Amino acid sequence: MRYIKLRKLNSRLYFTYEDVADILGISPNSAKVLCTRYSQSGLIIRLKKNLYTLKERWEKNSPEDFFKISNILQVPSYISLMTALSYYEITTQVQRGVIESVCVKRTLKKTIENTEFNFYKINRNLYYILIF
Repeated sequence: MRYIKLRKLNSRLYFTYEDVADILGISPNSAKVLCTRYSQSGLIIRLKKNLYTLKERWEKNSPEDFFKISNILQVPSYISLMTALSYYEITTQVQRGVIESVCVKRTLKKTIENTEFNFYKINRNLYYILIF
């Protein structure tokens, strides 16, 4: 019954346990426990601390959605040149199901539901944001 109400979150790329508490009308602590139990049973997927997505939404994500998730997993980060070249079908040298990003914090590899997110630390001087 609760999961049916949670399916209203299907339009969102990700949600928090506070969102679950609002939809179900329960306390944030109860929503935290519910999210933990649902992620253990495979109904929802834990992206990182207090960020979840529905399993059915994950399976329908577009490449752009995975890029957004990648940017959320490690803030700040940008997808790498190799991932961009693969997305635009300029190169075929990248494995499917792997998204590479560059960041300034730390090198990190995270696998979520057979999708591998690789973050590579680069020098802060090489990492900048272009503002137009």
